[in-house]
Amino acid sequence: MPAIPQNKPYRVGRSSTGLGLFATKPIKKGSKIIRYFGPLLDSKKKKDDAIENKYLFELNNRWTIDGSVRKNIARYINHACKPNAESDVKPRKRKVIIRAIKDIEPGEEINYDYGTDYFKAYLKPIGCKCESCEKKRKKKRAEARAEKLRLKAKAERKALKEAEKQAAKVKKARENLKQKLKRKRELNGHSKVAKANGNSRVRVASKRSSAPKPQVAVASPAPALQA
Repeated sequence: MPAIPQNKPYRVGRSSTGLGLFATKPIKKGSKIIRYFGPLLDSKKKKDDAIENKYLFELNNRWTIDGSVRKNIARYINHACKPNAESDVKPRKRKVIIRAIKDIEPGEEINYDYGTDYFKAYLKPIGCKCESCEKKRKKKRAEARAEKLRLKAKAERKALKEAEKQAAKVKKARENLKQKLKRKRELNGHSKVAKANGNSRVRVASKRSSAPKPQVAVASPAPALQA
């Protein structure tokens, strides 16, 4: 890591994206933090225009600062969609100053917005890892998990309701079967009783018909009178 004078209010340290610049002292809103510097590249020169790296800071259509040199401590400042600092660009002086736009506390990482072009070219393809974007992704993941759990609970409730419905159908079918069997048994019982009663009447009737009939005396005719 590059050596930084002790009187400076920042240090280079480990960040979620690799290396970053962190405050070592309170930095007031509006105060200058550090200058972004490096060789000036002239876009009218083919040699300069052919240089490509992630530390090019465009001042205007012609001039660009190549901040890839190690002495440029500002190169360690990471991008943030909701930063605590900003780049104060002075094209005529060909200078860029990083200033605080919020009060920055010791230990807090210093960051600024790299701009739309840089974001689209370098950050969007891999996903921005700034704190704001990480919070959004974390929130989306939490929402996705909650939605997944909600759908799972809904499916379980539906399955339970369907199971209860099927159980009710089975119970009703069993009760109907029991009722049918009960009626069948009752009908069979009445039929046996009726049959038994019918056989008894037949036996009594035949017994009565077999008994001898009583003899009836027939009177003989009276004798005729003679004249």
